[in-house]
Amino acid sequence: MNKLTLLVSAAALAATFAAGWQVSQWQNESAQLTAERAAQKAIDASMQRESKIAAHVEQRLSELTANERVIDRGIIREIQKPIYQRVCLEPDAIRLLNHAAAGTAPDTTEPNAALP
Repeated sequence: MNKLTLLVSAAALAATFAAGWQVSQWQNESAQLTAERAAQKAIDASMQRESKIAAHVEQRLSELTANERVIDRGIIREIQKPIYQRVCLEPDAIRLLNHAAAGTAPDTTEPNAALP
C-alpha cells in the first residue's frame, strides 16, 4: 500500500504541475492578446485621425489656385575682360601665400623673377 500511495501521490503531483503550467500559459497568452488588441486599437485610432487630417489637407489643396509665375529668362553670361580683372598682390606675395597654405617653407635662394 505504501508503493501505491506513493505512485498515486506522484501522479497527482505531476497532474497538478501540468495543470498549473497550462493555466499559466493561458494567462500569459491572454495578457499578450490584450496588449495586441490595445495596440491595434491605438493604431486604428491614429490612422483614422491621420486620414481625417489628410482628407482636410487634400480638400484645402484642391481649393487653392496657382498664384506664382516662373519666368525663365535664359542663361546669364558673364564675360571676363582684362579691364575688369584686378590684381591685388604681386606674384611673390601669391607664392608666399601658396607656400603658407601648403605648410611648406619657400625657397628663398631662388627668386621667381629674373633680377635686373
